[in-house]
Amino acid sequence: MSIEVWITFVAASMVLLIMPGPTILTVISYSIAHGYKAKTPLILAVALGDSVALAVSLLGLGVLLSESVFWFEALKWVGGLYLILLGIRLFRAANNVPSISNPDLSASSWAIFLNTFLVTALNPKGIIFFVAFLPQFITHNADAGLQLWVLAITFVILATLNASMYAVFSGRAKQMLTSAKTQKRFNVCGAVLLCSAGALSLVV
Repeated sequence: MSIEVWITFVAASMVLLIMPGPTILTVISYSIAHGYKAKTPLILAVALGDSVALAVSLLGLGVLLSESVFWFEALKWVGGLYLILLGIRLFRAANNVPSISNPDLSASSWAIFLNTFLVTALNPKGIIFFVAFLPQFITHNADAGLQLWVLAITFVILATLNASMYAVFSGRAKQMLTSAKTQKRFNVCGAVLLCSAGALSLVV
């Protein structure tokens, strides 16, 4: 994997991570409700949850990609079409304002950690997305398994930093994310990125 491909992956991941999903909405909710008490369990939960989701996604994926050029190309095509579909759905939902819930104010640090971990790790859409997204940034003439793990570790680090920023600036984040104009910008940018990544995988 070249440094240019890795930098492209980092840039794409950062854009996707900034977009509010179930994990980020959970982080903001708990941060606002519990203040700095929630920061540590939230950050640990996101890091561990993304690690588990990525590990599940990569089990067997590296072997499959290394086994033959056919499966490598097949997965890239399927993944590319899936990313384009996600982009179209995101673009159509550009005006949807995310719902930020009011969590239980009596929740302990352990409960905050566990709930956030489960939201992050057990999201089937997230696991499917990783399977579609990661292979777009690897090359078949190198060790596919090693490349996947490099990308996975990079993504976990970025996701943890992203969750930390949302947790620290939760008040401003909530105000920003409940703005229809901001949400439309998030979704349009994400839709363009997903469709571009999917289309690129079909022509390269």
